[in-house]
Amino acid sequence: MNSLELRNRTKKFSLDILELLEILPNSKTFKLIENQLGRAELSVGANYRVVSRAKSSNDFINKLKIVEEECDECIFFLEILLEKTVNHKELIHKLLSEANEILAIIVASIKSARNNKS
Repeated sequence: MNSLELRNRTKKFSLDILELLEILPNSKTFKLIENQLGRAELSVGANYRVVSRAKSSNDFINKLKIVEEECDECIFFLEILLEKTVNHKELIHKLLSEANEILAIIVASIKSARNNKS
């Protein structure tokens, strides 16, 4: 997968999460989770866009690490949602799977960038 494809994939992931957030119950608990998940998932797509503007290999790796952390945070909040809700489990599982795939790609990219740097 090239960087443009991953850029589009992270954007689609953000849009899919936003769709999920629109259909969650309107309670204090879900609002708290929505807020955190919304920030993390938008950060995945936004920060991946910034990766292409890295000024050095160290900067490139550092920017990818931010994406890794935000993606991991998304996974955490999706797991919480899975345990807190009785509805939309299929959609949440699909989003969890996508988040884990994106995370694996980012981690592999970090390893590759570190190896190329040496």
